[in-house]
Amino acid sequence: MNAVPLWAEAIVALLIVTGALFALVGMWGLLRLPDFFLRMHSPALASTIGAWCLAGASVLYFSMLEGRPVLHVWLIPVFLSITVPITTSLLARAGVFRAREAGEKQVPPAVG
Repeated sequence: MNAVPLWAEAIVALLIVTGALFALVGMWGLLRLPDFFLRMHSPALASTIGAWCLAGASVLYFSMLEGRPVLHVWLIPVFLSITVPITTSLLARAGVFRAREAGEKQVPPAVG
């Protein structure tokens, strides 16, 4: 096994801290935002960006450690980037349906 260079360890540490900060911002938005529709965007976006940062750190570290490209870790953020918007859309539709059933005035009427 190869030793990981100091510059790579510094970049990995920076990516890990950045990913953790994005996760913290997403959690803070989930707790502090007042409305369901506002709360669902903050964790979705922040956690996806945080996952990209952590996957980048993992790819860099293990590629340097192994001495060859280790790219299978990219599958995690790729699948997150595909599934998170779909899940967010389904949650938004369910929230709009529940708000209409409750008779809230802020929700636009149904189109059809």
